[in-house]
Amino acid sequence: MSQQSKQFLNTTFDREHIWHPYTSMVDPSPLFPVVAANGVYLQLEDGRQLVDGMSSWWAAIHGYNHPKLNSAINRQLESMAHVMFGGLTHQPAIELAERLIEITDESLQHIFFADSGSVAVEVAIKMAIQYWHANGRPERQRLLTIRNGYHGDTFGAMAVCDPVNGMHQIFKGVLPEHLFAKAPQCHLSEVDDESLQDIERLIRENHNEIAAVILEPIVQGAGGMRFYSPQYLQRVRELCDEYELLLIMDEIATGFGRTGTLFAYEQAGVAPDILCLGKALTGGYMSLAAVLTNRRIAHGIAGDGSGVLMHGPTFMANPLACSVASASIDLLLNSPWQQQVNTIEAQLKRELAPCISWGAVKDVRIKGAIGVVELKQPVDMAWIQPRLVELGVWIRPFGKLLYLMPPFIIESDELSKLTMAICTVVEELSQN
Repeated sequence: MSQQSKQFLNTTFDREHIWHPYTSMVDPSPLFPVVAANGVYLQLEDGRQLVDGMSSWWAAIHGYNHPKLNSAINRQLESMAHVMFGGLTHQPAIELAERLIEITDESLQHIFFADSGSVAVEVAIKMAIQYWHANGRPERQRLLTIRNGYHGDTFGAMAVCDPVNGMHQIFKGVLPEHLFAKAPQCHLSEVDDESLQDIERLIRENHNEIAAVILEPIVQGAGGMRFYSPQYLQRVRELCDEYELLLIMDEIATGFGRTGTLFAYEQAGVAPDILCLGKALTGGYMSLAAVLTNRRIAHGIAGDGSGVLMHGPTFMANPLACSVASASIDLLLNSPWQQQVNTIEAQLKRELAPCISWGAVKDVRIKGAIGVVELKQPVDMAWIQPRLVELGVWIRPFGKLLYLMPPFIIESDELSKLTMAICTVVEELSQN
């Protein structure tokens, strides 16, 4: 039996037995088997090569099969692949912690390693609630966030995702009920008074029961790919300080250069009390996340004498993941990443702007290495996904959004192939 036949049979088995993200087992989405990945290309089992516009859900910022990241994994594998982190430690975790403390705000001096972005959000929520419990304010258990946000698919994270426009409405009755402010308007250079007044009102009326405000700084990801003004973030920081609330920033999608600064919060000139990182942390090689916090919270959790943060993932601080994360950070900092992101941004603006003239398009917006074409109607995934593959690209739309978050190493002609594919399907949608 040929390798290609084996692949086909495995794909058939896959469709019948394996659940993929956000899909139905009764009516599964089209599958495109990948046999290799290199640079910005995914190779399908039929020989086609697709330019990847997704960075594997925003994580593979250096592209695929990078020799320096491969080497980091292989070196670590020679000594140990994993060891429990309870009561033990190891050099990869220490080295990664040193790097993260060095590149984030100077106030963030304490790190908890987690398995994934969703788990990082769970840990951040626990930190906030435990902090207030340890300091004699157990009534402070609710979270305040803004609409159109997305923070993950586990229960604590789902509870702070948008309950109306998000993906988790079915779980409304079993999720904790938190507070949701109007989302800031989707413009980078201005702050609308209406959204500011709403979050100010919610804080003023409910601050005695709020443990923390949680939001995605500057860029809201899977909740709508929306961008908002740094001035809004500045005002939220001021309100948290005024009412003694903690501020959690979820930079799982935006961290490590995606928006044009190493971390999005830098554009507002403020810092969080708790910072969640993930996705690009390992350059897309392995699942790993980190939650950073300041001395006030780390020591405050011990205020009641118990002092233990109630979380402990089995694969916490996995040595392979920590090793490749350190290598990814070094690779990023030693590269012209800012120039790369600026160049991507300029090209996205040039080549996606014409989409606004087509009738199917509601908005086009660009921020750093993020390009978004918002449609007036939800996409038909059964049509659009195979059509994009026909055009030689891997782009994964959702809802009404066609968007790009390519690897930073992408070349101009490769990026043009992605933007041309979007323009083509937008034209076809508009003409039908």
